[in-house]
Amino acid sequence: MALSRSARLGALATAAASFCLIAAAPAPHPGADGVGDPYFPQLGNGGFDVRHYGLDVAYNPDTDRLDGRTTITARATQNLSSFALDLQKLEVTKIEVNGRRAQFTREGDEIRISPRDSLRKDRTFTVTVTYGGVPEPLSGPIVFGSDYGWMKTTDGVFVACEPNAASTWFPSSDHPDDKATFDIRIKAPKGLTGVSNGRLVGTYDKGDQTVAHWRETEPMATYLATATIGKFNVKQGTTPAGTPIYVAIDPVLENSNNVDVYGLTAEATDYWSKIFGPYPFEETGAIVDDMPQAGFSLETQTKPVYSAVRSEGTIVHELAHQWFGDSVSVEKWQHIWLNEGFATYSQWLWSEHRGTQSAHDAFLAGYNARPAEAAFWQTVVGDPQRDTMFASAVYQRGAMTLQVLRERIGDKAFFKLLPTWTRQHRYGNVNTDEFIRLAEKISGQQLDDLFQTWLFTKGKPAL
Repeated sequence: MALSRSARLGALATAAASFCLIAAAPAPHPGADGVGDPYFPQLGNGGFDVRHYGLDVAYNPDTDRLDGRTTITARATQNLSSFALDLQKLEVTKIEVNGRRAQFTREGDEIRISPRDSLRKDRTFTVTVTYGGVPEPLSGPIVFGSDYGWMKTTDGVFVACEPNAASTWFPSSDHPDDKATFDIRIKAPKGLTGVSNGRLVGTYDKGDQTVAHWRETEPMATYLATATIGKFNVKQGTTPAGTPIYVAIDPVLENSNNVDVYGLTAEATDYWSKIFGPYPFEETGAIVDDMPQAGFSLETQTKPVYSAVRSEGTIVHELAHQWFGDSVSVEKWQHIWLNEGFATYSQWLWSEHRGTQSAHDAFLAGYNARPAEAAFWQTVVGDPQRDTMFASAVYQRGAMTLQVLRERIGDKAFFKLLPTWTRQHRYGNVNTDEFIRLAEKISGQQLDDLFQTWLFTKGKPAL
């Protein structure tokens, strides 16, 4: 069929317009090798948003070797010619993007991946990384001077990665601002149990190995992922309010400290659900391992990991983090008081709930115990700096800030503020300014002076 002259002219005009649109489309360019966190400039990665991690890890405790295959499903947020992932020390043997072999280079802890075809903005893609080696824990001043990350135990491994150690065992966009769902399959020798986040989908034997498949269906920051392996006694059930619970305890520690980890976890989960709003995940629980070299516990999502049987206060602290830190996560690490100050204040609320000490008295005890010249008062809680981001003031002065706020705005507004905060930002990321604005909105008060004094001003505030 032949076109008329007018039709031909119209077709030419349409083609020219289409050419202009194509020419105006942004060219692909490399994704950034970090999200711009001032404490960890190269943590996380730009140009894409991770939606899901599929982790397959096989661990040999005799050699401490980890062999892994990670499949990441992500959405491009720009036209990408290449993109980066975080991975520390481990050797990469193969990378595929959308099922096709991709070229890559290594520079420090960054893998730069160049797919065969550029990735279009808003398109979903997959990247599969095959890797292996002996993971090395991180050390230094950040986490109380303790090692952290992938840590060998006498019968397996203890995995606790805050703030920047998830990439010691799997390739990732290792920053809390890029949360995703997870499937984690842990292969370990028969007789050992692999415990991770979310719900246990199932276990099966493969030769002399056992594979445990865990699934976390709610968004999770990478540092909250775990693949702790060892000999554990496991107890499962539901809390009195009906939340599934899974508690794994190293038999070496079963009867130490006289703390009923299972019972306390169930009780605290239900109580915090009343105070902070509905429990945000499918399952609650605990992993208690014999790991004396780790001088800390961590709020790994759905199942905090404890390096021994910790105190009642530690357990209620880590469970409070399921709301403050896990569901509601910081957008940059400088806002860490929104995690630790809130979890510490939760310990004060628990004592108040138990009738042993009011939060007001806990505040005064901490305030009066530290003279004005103490170094404690020199930490700027609202921006504590990388190497002191877990300083005691971030915990204690952060909690003091909340008690001062409570006494300023009153209990009615304060206990409306907490569940409103967790509901509005459920599974999201937050900063301090957002909390201040919400506190002012709910209380009807101007609160800049309070937060400036307690979070951003050095020195001991006057009461």
